[in-house]
Amino acid sequence: MADIFNLETYSDVATWSDGTLKDTGDLRRRYNFGDRVSELAIAQDPFFRFVSKIAKKPADDPEFKFTERRPSYHKRYAYVTAHGATVAVADTGDATVDAGLLAQGLTYFFKMGTDYKSSGNIGSVLGQSGTEITVGDANTAPGFFINDQILKINFRGEDEGSAYTVPTGYILARIKDVTAVSTTHQILETEIVKGIATAQDLMWTSASAPVTTTYDLNIATDVEPKRCYVVGTAHGQGTGYPATWKDQPFSTGFGLTQIWKTASAMDNTTRATVLKYEGNEWARIWREKLIEHKWDIETSLLFGSQGSVNGVQYTQGAVDYCLSYGNIFSGSGMGGTGSKAQDDFLDDMSQFLDPRYNNANATVFFVSTDVYNWLHKLAGYFAANVTQATNGRTNFQAGGGKNIFGVDITTILTPYGNMNVARNVHLDGTQVKMLGINMRYCAYRPLVGNGLNRDTAIYVGVQTLENSGVDRRVDLIQTEAGMEWQMPEAHAIWK
Repeated sequence: MADIFNLETYSDVATWSDGTLKDTGDLRRRYNFGDRVSELAIAQDPFFRFVSKIAKKPADDPEFKFTERRPSYHKRYAYVTAHGATVAVADTGDATVDAGLLAQGLTYFFKMGTDYKSSGNIGSVLGQSGTEITVGDANTAPGFFINDQILKINFRGEDEGSAYTVPTGYILARIKDVTAVSTTHQILETEIVKGIATAQDLMWTSASAPVTTTYDLNIATDVEPKRCYVVGTAHGQGTGYPATWKDQPFSTGFGLTQIWKTASAMDNTTRATVLKYEGNEWARIWREKLIEHKWDIETSLLFGSQGSVNGVQYTQGAVDYCLSYGNIFSGSGMGGTGSKAQDDFLDDMSQFLDPRYNNANATVFFVSTDVYNWLHKLAGYFAANVTQATNGRTNFQAGGGKNIFGVDITTILTPYGNMNVARNVHLDGTQVKMLGINMRYCAYRPLVGNGLNRDTAIYVGVQTLENSGVDRRVDLIQTEAGMEWQMPEAHAIWK
């Protein structure tokens, strides 16, 4: 067949059993184009280019299902919400624990809760105040506690102010028995292994309030000091095999496909006319229509909102998904007027890429033009303006450019890994400053099943029944596909 970019009329291409020659337009032949459409005008549509190249996964249902998996090895933590010398710990309202109660070998009770669902390990997402999970919510009881585990519990000096965020030491307690308290807490009977010499305060929100809301706190400085972690097990000689526990790391979601259509029509007299500059007007229009179709897909995959309205399905776009479910950071001062400090931006990155929170980094950052310039100015400041000593170093610098799948990528080196940054002109003029999309947790899903591939295809010579005798050619570009989004904590938006 002739080159599809030129789109000749394809006359006299086949001799049929009746001895006649058929024009391809008469056959309404479909040309699968799904693996080639992303090759067009790559710089204009970098997001579609990436997902179609590295994250394409066919779906066999227009409402496709998928499963998310969140590992539990970063989730074996809990917060002390009450404590006491007996199992009746619910009446305590004071963070202080006397030294005499935490001497080595003594028994002490801790009531423990956590801030994620035991089914699916689903936790809060930074900036999402409408879906936060607080300590003590239903189905958040820490189910991983078993006998003979050793628990590390941080303390701070008694009455050392109101922040309650800087630990001064810790105790170690071995679990002797676990008592479930509905679906929200567990009470641990423990034996003190490493005690304290003076009265100390637990790492609570205040002297009388245990930890509850954690989604809006800094993970490293405000949340981690208050978490109590399992730090191994200890067993006596001649003891039997230990107890075990089973996590449930899976949760499910669904997505919808969307149908995009772009048509081109021209009467055959015009098609046969040779014009100046570009003689074949039909071929010129077809190149434009292919790019237009791809442009429409790109904008839908960025700004679409998932739903079904009056029989028409719409797929989920990156911006809407991140605003509804992903990490949200302030983009104020990133490009344009004002200035967001480099330190503030690195704080955002430390939260977003914290391995205890988002433990997979395959992120591409898509930015508007003004932010693209702003990042380069930040990264180039030291090289242009500061004379460094021989052993000097900077923590935010341009590491050079590269080309990935035809998309120009700038690598910016940070203490939290390399940022792969791509300019996306579709974000210009919007409230979005930057999108951080983890390519491991999203997928472009064309509908494929029963021998039919609904990925981008060209239908040649399409005519409606009532207009089938009109002296013209009508061709159609059509795509049916959708976006799959997993793990909202792995994606972020700056706005």
